[in-house]
Amino acid sequence: MTEHIKTELDAGVLSVSLNRADKKNAITQAMYAALAEATERAKADDQVRVILFRGEGADFCAGNDIMDFLSISQTSGDLVEMGVFRFLKALADLDKPAVAAVRGRAVGIGLTLLLHCDMVVVGEEALLSAPFINLALAPEAASTLLLPAIVGHARAYEIFALGEAIDGRTALNWGLANRAVADDQVDAIALDLARKLALRAPNSIRQTKALMRDTAAIWDLMQREAKVFGSQMRSPEAIEAFMAFTEKRPPDFSKAG
Repeated sequence: MTEHIKTELDAGVLSVSLNRADKKNAITQAMYAALAEATERAKADDQVRVILFRGEGADFCAGNDIMDFLSISQTSGDLVEMGVFRFLKALADLDKPAVAAVRGRAVGIGLTLLLHCDMVVVGEEALLSAPFINLALAPEAASTLLLPAIVGHARAYEIFALGEAIDGRTALNWGLANRAVADDQVDAIALDLARKLALRAPNSIRQTKALMRDTAAIWDLMQREAKVFGSQMRSPEAIEAFMAFTEKRPPDFSKAG
C-alpha cells in the first residue's frame, strides 16, 4: 500500500486517510489502488463496521493528479481496468456505512466520493466542486445519477457545467452533508458519528443500506461514464485543458467542434 494512503482500525472504524498534503491530496493511480484495497477490506473484514474517509493537511482532496492523467491520456487501455475504477467498483459494492470528514478543497472525486458516503461532515469554509467540464472531461462515480438525486437536476447541472465551488454551509443546505461545523471540529465529529454507527446492529445497518442503493445500476452507470470519460480524456480539447492547467492559463476551446 502506498505511503500516501494511511489506514487505522480502531473500535470497528477503519479510518482511511489521504496522506499527500503537499499536493492537496491529489490522487494518483497508486493511491486509487490503495483506496480500493482499503474499501474492499472494509467490506470483507468482520472487524470493520464503518469506513471513515478523511484527508491529512488543510484539504480533503484536490481531485486527480493532473500529471498522472496526462500520462494516462497517452495510453490506449480501458479505464475500467485501472485503479480508479477498481476503487469505484469497491464503493458501489460496499455494504457497510461510509463516513467522510471534509475540510478545505474537495474537487472532482473529492466531491463524487461523498455521494457514496452515508454520513458527511464538512467544514463550514470547505469548498466542494466538480470541474470535469472545465477539463473537457465528463463526470464519474455514478455522479450523473447520484448528484441530481440529492440536490436536484438544476443544481447538479450547475455544479457540473460551471465547475464552480460551493461552500460547506451550502453543501449542508443542499443535502450533500449531515453536518457543517468549524474546520477544527470536522475530524472529531465525523469520528464520533462513525463510532456511533459502529455500535449499531451490523446486519440491520447493512440491510438498510442495501435497500437504499441499487448497486447493479450504480456500477452499470459507472462503466458507461467510464467510456465517455475515457474518450474525452484522450480528446484534443482535454489535452488543451490539461496543458492550460499545467501552464496556468485559461484553456482555449474556441476551435473545438
